[in-house]
Amino acid sequence: MKFTIIGVGNMGGALARGLAKGSLVCASDITVSDPSVQRTEALQKEFPEMKAVHNNKEAVKGADVVLFAVKPWLLEGVIEEVKDVMDYDCQTVISIAGGVGIQQLCKYLDRGDAGFPAIYYLIPNTAVAVMNGMTFMTSVFSTEEMDARLLAVFKELGDAMLVDERLMNAGMALASCGIAYVMRYIRAATEAGVELGFYAHDAQRIMMQTMKGAVALLAEGGQHPEAEIDKVTTPGGLTIRGLNAMEEAGFTQSVIKGLRASVK
Repeated sequence: MKFTIIGVGNMGGALARGLAKGSLVCASDITVSDPSVQRTEALQKEFPEMKAVHNNKEAVKGADVVLFAVKPWLLEGVIEEVKDVMDYDCQTVISIAGGVGIQQLCKYLDRGDAGFPAIYYLIPNTAVAVMNGMTFMTSVFSTEEMDARLLAVFKELGDAMLVDERLMNAGMALASCGIAYVMRYIRAATEAGVELGFYAHDAQRIMMQTMKGAVALLAEGGQHPEAEIDKVTTPGGLTIRGLNAMEEAGFTQSVIKGLRASVK
């Protein structure tokens, strides 16, 4: 499967790196296009077989999948630039522009009587670069076979779900914005670790491993988080004191409010 990625900023670059590291898409089958020579050269330094161009029309030729990874306000213009040279019968279109849904994508891709390609709206997160991302997908004019193929590709970059479009913004809040929220928790816990006597780099190391362990326990045991919490909250113990202090400061409600605020 040949991928063209138009736009290799933070998210487009993360996808290019993740795809190139996987086994389902060869680096030599990835073409990237971006106005920034610095960005494309950085990718080619990591993956010499990856092709880089600076002409979007040239980039889409011969691709099986054309992935638009540009800002939402740039998307219409970029699609307008290339849609006349695309083969809608053979090519699949993916957009990761947050907030630009299927209906709007159809409007941008409309060529009159030419019909439409398979169109996917994806919300990944930056962890796809290290094969630990979470990607949400919704589509129109696709087939079950294409859905399965793309799900396999993005599951290799971590995990992926095909969902109703109504859930895409919620997925963005939980997983895409969620990366920042998890990072903020690590930062806060690291600062607490310094106050408790650890050097900052050691405190961060401790928190990273603790989070990995918590995730592994949930993944392996399939338990509700509260069941694992119960295992370490002895009556009158330190853990329950800490949890109660966090809740008194509004921990759970802060998380819920933050996620709600992230949904358009």
